Amino acid sequence: MINGSCCCGAVKFALLAEPSMMGTCHCSRCRKVGASAIVFVKRTDLKWLQGKDRVTRFAPVAPYIYGRCFCEICGTSLGEILSEDDSFPIAANAIDSALEVRNQFHEFVREKPSWYEICDNAKQFEGLPETP
Repeated sequence: MINGSCCCGAVKFALLAEPSMMGTCHCSRCRKVGASAIVFVKRTDLKWLQGKDRVTRFAPVAPYIYGRCFCEICGTSLGEILSEDDSFPIAANAIDSALEVRNQFHEFVREKPSWYEICDNAKQFEGLPETP
């Protein structure tokens, strides 16, 4: 089992399987909430241990479509952990256990700050990755 939590420990969860993918988002919103590294999980693999009622969601403002969840006590970014979708991203920074998955893409590279240098060979997308 892969454990995750917020900084203050009020929110705790487990993943029953390794995330399917990891990516890095360079949009200004993800950078501001400290959640640029994201892992994708299946809703059926997320097990709440405590504190789901302590998670607050910041609604998106157009043109963005994803909300942002965080612990209402300490502010730890949790990605889309309250999503009802079958698969969704959560902030990799909230994972306490070791992960095998590695970064596979960079999205919103056009919003990347000039001081940040991408130092891997993962695919890069100017905005959201294209889907077939």
